[in-house]
Parts: sequence; structure tokens; C-alpha cells
Amino acid sequence: AIIRDEGNQAIALSADVTNLASVELAAAAAMEAFGAIDILHNNVGVTHMGGPVELDEDAFQAALDLNIGPVYRTAKAVLPHMLKGGGGAIVNISSLAAIRYVGYPYFAYYAAKAAVNQATVALAMQYARQGIRANCVMPGLIDTPMIYKQISGQYGSADEMVAARNAMVPMGRMGTAWDVAAAAVFLASEEARFVTGVCLPVDGGQSCAVCELR
Repeated sequence: AIIRDEGNQAIALSADVTNLASVELAAAAAMEAFGAIDILHNNVGVTHMGGPVELDEDAFQAALDLNIGPVYRTAKAVLPHMLKGGGGAIVNISSLAAIRYVGYPYFAYYAAKAAVNQATVALAMQYARQGIRANCVMPGLIDTPMIYKQISGQYGSADEMVAARNAMVPMGRMGTAWDVAAAAVFLASEEARFVTGVCLPVDGGQSCAVCELR
């Protein structure tokens, strides 16, 4: 509705990112509606709390399937259209957890998001000559509804969580979803036409700071 209210065209599609056939149907619907796919934006992230001892194998595999699997499936579905169209831009949402310990015991999430980073670099290098760019955004501590569902259990209360997370960021506050969106829009835009293979922290400086262990 927001996109349409600004005078643009938009369609909403539903897909199961753990199912290749479902993703391929969504890509086909986008092609039918617009005739091209110029930008692929992967924004999937689910935390499964626990280290290797606490996590059972099913939860570990589910975390990998939900956090890195969609990068493979959407690339498989969309890249042929981008190649045929002469290029495109891929922006994957990773996490600061891909490159450092952020204080939470989610072993599978760390592993999966690290895989998103390297998968992004691999896409960037393999398809650079075909006019396809691939970059990723690594959000730090962001104030979104997800943290109240998946992270707050690590604290005594939601208020305690917010205060602690704000204190962990050198800028003194968590970011917002708009901060992440602005970085993703830039990487997808023509302004970033010479930028590829980059894993960009959007974290208020946290990647430069010492982690507070929990």
C-alpha cells in the first residue's frame, strides 16, 4: 500500500523460503507481472538459542535451512532471469553475528549468518562479469519486533533487554529497521554500481567495540 500510494506498482506474493518450488513460483509470478527481476533482496533471519550442547540436531538443521537456505533457493530461482536480462543486484541481510560473538548463545545463527556472508561474496565474484552485483548488510542490535519474541527471554524483562542492548552500542542506542533498509536500498541502487562483494556493518560502531559477554 505504501508503494502504491507513492505512485508505483506493487504486488504481494507468498512463498515458503524453505521450499524451492515455492520460491520458483514467486519468481515466475514476479516475471509475469513485471517482465524482469532487477533486484533480489533476501531478508530472512530466525534465532535458535543454544550452543552445540543445548541444540538438538533438528533445531540446528532448521536454523541452517531458514538462515542460509533461502540465499541458495532465491539465487537459483532468480539468477537465470538476471543473466538473461543483462544484470541485477542482490542484497542479502546477514548479521553482525556473522563476524563476531555478540553475547547471545545462538551457535547455529552465528554459523548460518557467516555462511550468508561468504555465499554473498561467492555470488559477487562468480557473476561480476555478467553485470550482477551481490552485497550483504550486517545489522547490529536493531529494535524490531523480533527481539521481543526471540531475544527477550535472555533477560529479566523487555525493559531490561532494551536498556542492555542500547548500552552495548557505542552510539548509545539500537538501530531501527529503517537504518537497515536505507543501507539495503543504497546497495541495490545505481549509486552503488561499483560496489560488490561487500559485507556492510550497520551497527552503530559495535563491530569496532569489545563485546560484553553474557
